[in-house]
Amino acid sequence: MKTALITGVTGQDGSYLAEFLLKKDYEVYGIVRRSSSSNFERIKHIQDDLKLLQGDLLDQNSLIEAIEGSCPDEVYNLGAQSFVPTSWNQPVLTGEFTALGVTRILEAIRLVNKKIRFYQASSSEMFGKVAEVPQNEQTVFYPRSPYGVAKLYAHWITVNYRESYDLFCCSGILFNHESPRRGLEFVTKKVSNGVARIKMGLSNELRMGNLDAKRDWGFAGDFVEAMWLMVQQDEPEDYVISTDEAHSVKELVEVAFDHAGLNWKDYVVVDHKFVRPAEVDLLLGDSAKARNKLKWQPKVKFEELIRMMVDYDIERYKVSEYSPKNYDTPTL
Repeated sequence: MKTALITGVTGQDGSYLAEFLLKKDYEVYGIVRRSSSSNFERIKHIQDDLKLLQGDLLDQNSLIEAIEGSCPDEVYNLGAQSFVPTSWNQPVLTGEFTALGVTRILEAIRLVNKKIRFYQASSSEMFGKVAEVPQNEQTVFYPRSPYGVAKLYAHWITVNYRESYDLFCCSGILFNHESPRRGLEFVTKKVSNGVARIKMGLSNELRMGNLDAKRDWGFAGDFVEAMWLMVQQDEPEDYVISTDEAHSVKELVEVAFDHAGLNWKDYVVVDHKFVRPAEVDLLLGDSAKARNKLKWQPKVKFEELIRMMVDYDIERYKVSEYSPKNYDTPTL
């Protein structure tokens, strides 16, 4: 039985990855931060099968203790301050978690057991003001947010530890990946939740920012398989993971409202306060390397993903389990 340690296990990707690894008979540990109120909503259905350890990306010793306590074969770092707009409001904190937090984990692995295989969650936000379309592993990085800059540091420090200490360190440059478990502050969830609220008579408008921005959106459940495949290779390498299809925010809105039997033009209000200080207009991946070397490909199409999210949110409101909140700050 292999053992894996996941940071960010309570997040969208962490919950799907934990599920995936449990099905492969892994012993799965997750690092959770100590707080007065913990949110285990995404992992409550598998929580009894997980072993949760207290730790913090800001605290080196806690990471060392977590690795010593779990003795993992593989470490997956999915923890970060991952909400792009917040990175402008809290750039230093974003750097501490998203950039230096990775250094702390890598250093813990170097000190405890150099045979551990490490996966770093890199981001298409590192491409930012893109130098070419589509973007692949050789595309020049030009991040356009503190979050993107922090992710770029994390990406390169992972490469540096791989080359400096001969560690098995790989990064997945993941393009946008969504699911019904996505946080309400992200644009896909904002739309699916907004549509559900309107459908259930709880709201009469959805305020949006830039409808022309385009993203390569996939399903998080598909993307975690790619993470695992990277760690199983003979040699550590970095891979772009994407659907290789771009869709605009307007298309996202149209699909979501249409699925609920609504005309988006009757409800969507463009509000410029939701436009980023430095916009990323187009992100489109080229995942040829992953498809060829990892034999990976996404299974869930864009329209299916959005409909899945809308159905999930409508059903949640129907059974009155959802706590209605109005999150008005989208991210891509």
